[in-house]
Amino acid sequence: MRLGSAVAVLSSVIPYSLELEALRRIRAHVFGVLMSIEPAMAALAGFVVIGQDLSTLDVVAIGLVVAASAGATRGATTPAPIDA
Repeated sequence: MRLGSAVAVLSSVIPYSLELEALRRIRAHVFGVLMSIEPAMAALAGFVVIGQDLSTLDVVAIGLVVAASAGATRGATTPAPIDA
């Protein structure tokens, strides 16, 4: 049971740490787009690696997440610079 708990903790801590590091190094809107396509990449990996099938609802949901992120990124405005 300890091994299972260790794997569970590491499978959340490592990706979270990598995401925080990426957020520090790249622009926030780019990070947002990358995070929004994460479900699509996970679904593709599941299909390719283990042959996991997706329902139509799954595909539509993933598509909506990606489209919403693209729309939010495209419609985002950059904040005005603050005079120092």
